[in-house]
Amino acid sequence: MRLKVIFDFIQSITMGETRHNWTKEEIIEIYNQPLMDLLYQAAGVHRKFHDPNTVQVSTLISIKTGGCPEDCGYCPQAARYPTNIEGNDLMTVQQVKAQALRAKANGSSRVCMGAAWRNVKDGPEFDQVLEMVRTINKLDMEVCCTLGMLTENQAKRLAEAGLYAYNHNLDTSEEYYKDVISTRAFDDRLATIDNVRKSNVTVCSGGIIGMGEELKDRAGMLVALSTLDPQPESVPINALVAVEGTPMEDMKPVSSWGIVRMVATTRIVMPLTQVRLSAGRTEMSREGQALCFFAGANSIFAGDKLLTTPNPDMNEDLQMFNELGLQPQKAFEKSPQPQTVEAENTQLESLGEKPKWSRPGHQIERNEISRTKG
Repeated sequence: MRLKVIFDFIQSITMGETRHNWTKEEIIEIYNQPLMDLLYQAAGVHRKFHDPNTVQVSTLISIKTGGCPEDCGYCPQAARYPTNIEGNDLMTVQQVKAQALRAKANGSSRVCMGAAWRNVKDGPEFDQVLEMVRTINKLDMEVCCTLGMLTENQAKRLAEAGLYAYNHNLDTSEEYYKDVISTRAFDDRLATIDNVRKSNVTVCSGGIIGMGEELKDRAGMLVALSTLDPQPESVPINALVAVEGTPMEDMKPVSSWGIVRMVATTRIVMPLTQVRLSAGRTEMSREGQALCFFAGANSIFAGDKLLTTPNPDMNEDLQMFNELGLQPQKAFEKSPQPQTVEAENTQLESLGEKPKWSRPGHQIERNEISRTKG
């Protein structure tokens, strides 16, 4: 049985090994094990490399909401879908600083700033984001950004400003990706991650389950992430939040068992990674979330909103932490704090780049139907 080989590897993880050659078949076998076996194995890996009673807490700030030109079938921020999302222009540095200070007071060690852009464009708005990065890093908080595709020079400018992590999710498997998004290619996602790796910024990349994909697609996403070398420092596992007006508005919620299995499998396949229990927590009981923490989740998003979708209130999370005996992770425990170079001392200039990111051109029927409803 292939499971015997996999179990032997899980045992060898205690010797500090990390694999970059997982196959879909192996990952599916891990995922489909009896739940108690899966939890036992995942918890053992987790305790080898992480403090099981410490959870990294992040706060997500939508610094620019709505109006995105992409057609991601799950996203209420796509301009083409009638979701009635209240958009806003890019926030000011002071507005972001005020929210970051509130997040820090509530126990968050990381701020992730998200902008509904297809890709980063050099100019005044990107300069403003760089100043936000400098400001939050000086608050002794980890700074993460998710701004769409970016070039190597843009990644290095973010690193110079003090960026700690860059989020760029693969979303799903390469095969199923074309059924979710038609306005950019899977390879563009990998190219952006590669550009981030050319700086000293850590990588945050995961995906979404519950979009109509099959188990082989969940496994395929984990193959794509685990074969990266190094593997991402952070992997968010999101459960789809079906928003009215999007092409996926009628998708049924993922069961808690599906989320637990995905978290546990991710922990085994990527032992050093921080696995983030992300969107979809409002549909989970505390008992379900506790199983995820036991299985290897050691990061969450806090606050009552994730960009535009609901999330548990911070007070609810603090109460849950107290019940489970969990403690928030301090900033920079996994990687050292970056130094901030002020704008006037920068060694990197805007190149005015206009990269030609892919536009595959195929049509996704459900995305087109949702567009015409608007």
